[in-house]
Amino acid sequence: MDVGFFMIFTSYGWENCSDKQVWDEDLRLCEIAADSGFDCVWSTEHHFEDYSFCPDNLQLMTHLAAKHPHIDVGTAAVILPWHDPLRVAEQVAMLDYLSNGRLRFGMGRGLARREFEGFRLSMDESRARFDESSRMIKKALETGYMESDGPIYKQPRVAIRPAPPGPMDGRLYSVATSEESVDSVAQLGDVRMIMFADRPWEMRAPVINKGRELHQQYHGRPAPAPMLTDFAICTPTDAQGEEWARQYQGVFTESNFYHYEFLGEHFASVKGYGGYQQKAEFARKTGGDLTGAVDNFMKAASWGSPDRILRQLEERRRIVGDFELNVSFRFGGTPMEVSEAGLRLFAKEVLPVLKTWKAEDAAATAAE
Repeated sequence: MDVGFFMIFTSYGWENCSDKQVWDEDLRLCEIAADSGFDCVWSTEHHFEDYSFCPDNLQLMTHLAAKHPHIDVGTAAVILPWHDPLRVAEQVAMLDYLSNGRLRFGMGRGLARREFEGFRLSMDESRARFDESSRMIKKALETGYMESDGPIYKQPRVAIRPAPPGPMDGRLYSVATSEESVDSVAQLGDVRMIMFADRPWEMRAPVINKGRELHQQYHGRPAPAPMLTDFAICTPTDAQGEEWARQYQGVFTESNFYHYEFLGEHFASVKGYGGYQQKAEFARKTGGDLTGAVDNFMKAASWGSPDRILRQLEERRRIVGDFELNVSFRFGGTPMEVSEAGLRLFAKEVLPVLKTWKAEDAAATAAE
């Protein structure tokens, strides 16, 4: 199994935590992960808020590619509606050169109204911008040229220089949470879906399987395995893991609801976000009590002893089939010493076992 390390760069849940401390500590954890056998280091893109602040993950990955020449680097994800597609294609091609083909490029369309407003953009356009931009970028990376006469992007034909060094087969990813996004990713072809551990995997499985069906329908070949991003609390005992998971995964759930305004009503009037409206309606019906949301998060994310985490991941593989894994250890106010100890314990006792898992084993298990 391919296993990555995920950086969020968040200060939500910590008191008197400077941005510099956040970045110093996340980069310290990245250094440990890079030297501990992980396959790739990843980072999200977010702006303006304590929830997460990595405004340019391609710039970050340029730094990490030079600092850690023995590991892949990845974006999970570059939010395309906030960028010019031509500039993204150029940056990706350049970083693929600088990293000697170690870049994994992940895309997304964005969800937070506050971030769209900061960029003076309407969320109503996010689906159209993502669909048009993602096709332009993918084709440009394949052909070395970009051009478009779409409804949003009028791009005259220009060359990408330096020319893309080669195909990015197996190295293209896209966030896909809603059914609309799953269909969009399937249409792109040979792009791995990125999903996050925020609800029981039994709830995710139908959407994941739908993505596989659509990819087979559109392209006549199997879809690449999705990447599932986890938020782990790894501890020597299950009891300690459960206590800290309820605390820190709970705070992270709270930050997620705050940042994306799931207690608000705006999703009902924004184009292309119907699936999130259902989540928002459920949250409002509970009066803002996040107990159920935290319980669902804990059913999805990994926590406890290494043995328990391995059992959780085995069960996940039984439910959804083969997947790549991406793991964060710092979120929701988790103390640095807890994050570092959990990362080291995971790398010592969980990672070596995951490395023995083969894709064909997962396929056979999912078919049973």
